[in-house]
Amino acid sequence: MLIDTNVLVRTLQVRHPQYETVMRAFANLTARGRELHIVPQNLTELWVVATRPASQNGLGLSTAEAAVELMRLKSMFPLLPDPPDIYPVWESLVIQYKVAGKPAHDARLVAAMLVHGLTTILTFDRTGLSRFAGIEVLHPAEAAI
Repeated sequence: MLIDTNVLVRTLQVRHPQYETVMRAFANLTARGRELHIVPQNLTELWVVATRPASQNGLGLSTAEAAVELMRLKSMFPLLPDPPDIYPVWESLVIQYKVAGKPAHDARLVAAMLVHGLTTILTFDRTGLSRFAGIEVLHPAEAAI
């Protein structure tokens, strides 16, 4: 199972209302034998949000603080590599599903999932990722029960 970046960002926000839901989801899924994975794109996207100023919808972390968070996440979850065959899968997805603009980032996560044989993504974004056939979208609140 791939963890979407929006879920990973909540692990940096201990006072956010969704923090406990995410942590319960991780615990429950792991207890059920589900392997949770991340990919390099998750870490890139997390870095952008973490180091962006709070006034611009970021977390306002320093680069040193963000680096610590990357290390923490890599110690918590297996980091799957970015093999060269992700790009052609991504290109096929954006053309097939007529993906335009920012959702192309989601299509790249789906491409990574397909290349690595993953079929489920843990995400708060039910609608953006549900367009892709063969991908199960699991909301953290559903997994936290």
